Amino acid sequence: MTRRDEILKLIVEHFVKTAEPVGSKTLLDVYHLSVSSATIRNEMNALENDGYLEKTHTSSGRVPSKKGYEYYVTTLRDSSVDSSVKYALQGVLDKKTKSVEEVIKESCEILSHMTNLASVVLGPSVKEERLAKVSLIPLGKNSATAVFVTDQGYVENKTFIIDEKMKIEDVEKMVTTLNDRLVGTAISDIVPKMEAMRPALTDYVVGEKVIYQALLEAFVKFTGERIQLYGKDALFSQPEYAGDVNKLKKLIAFLDSPTAVREALDSSKKTDSGVAVHIGTDKEGANDLSIVSTGLNLPGEPRLTLLGPTRMDYEKVVSTLNYFAKALDNYFATCAKGDNETCSKKTVEKTPKAKAKTPRTKNKVEEKK
Repeated sequence: MTRRDEILKLIVEHFVKTAEPVGSKTLLDVYHLSVSSATIRNEMNALENDGYLEKTHTSSGRVPSKKGYEYYVTTLRDSSVDSSVKYALQGVLDKKTKSVEEVIKESCEILSHMTNLASVVLGPSVKEERLAKVSLIPLGKNSATAVFVTDQGYVENKTFIIDEKMKIEDVEKMVTTLNDRLVGTAISDIVPKMEAMRPALTDYVVGEKVIYQALLEAFVKFTGERIQLYGKDALFSQPEYAGDVNKLKKLIAFLDSPTAVREALDSSKKTDSGVAVHIGTDKEGANDLSIVSTGLNLPGEPRLTLLGPTRMDYEKVVSTLNYFAKALDNYFATCAKGDNETCSKKTVEKTPKAKAKTPRTKNKVEEKK
């Protein structure tokens, strides 16, 4: 690692801890570098000129730029995973009776708690999913539940009351018609296609539109983006947002828009470990927000994501997220083989420990001659 790389690494990590601009005196006093303050200032000036650092208006210190963070993530960070993270995840995987959804939910809650960031699970885009089946489950003489399933395993349901003048057989005919005409249709095209079918469907309900409306409402919800957000409150205590109400409102608006989050994820850059990192975004309210994401080897390829300020601890976040993804993939793959006794035992231990990346010479920040 060159001297300039070392200085950039220390600035990024110190700023992550303190949220305060870093000056040459701080680097000298805290990290006891074996060079003079003047030499450190020269290196910091060079890093600033090359776009890796930015100077604030309130002090002579510097903060990492987007380019500096990206270089740190791809070249300078370490890849170790804290043992407390491993033990916390193992506690989830040891419980063999949990469903896939429960395992992912509890894993996200641990991720949020361990990193003090918001965690997100983003399912497949509705443009990539197709309707697999609609099923009707009678609950009694006057009620039933319609269950909708996609080819990616996403499920939605709607319970409704059946008029006493109607027969359950008539409702079943409607569901059969839906299956005949809609199975295989892209989820994003279902609502307009169902509207076109409306005359044929309402014939089954003898002029009543209650059942049709109930099914339509379920489909409208069904076509929404698949997003689950955990630990949103963790962001509110971050210095970047805690003292700025307007900035916080814009952030919340961004987080509440699955489309905006997905667009930001799609522009993320992947590291050599498969983790995608997006530092800052053009989206309103998310200029200072970083997104770190990786996919899971499950139907629909859900994405495990952490959201936080650009000042997040990338060393910890990227390594932890990568570790979780590998451990969960290993856990689900083992369970899929029917090994119920061992699918949760030693799952984390079997996951390869992330190796520290050795920076390549050609990726170094160029030194000024």
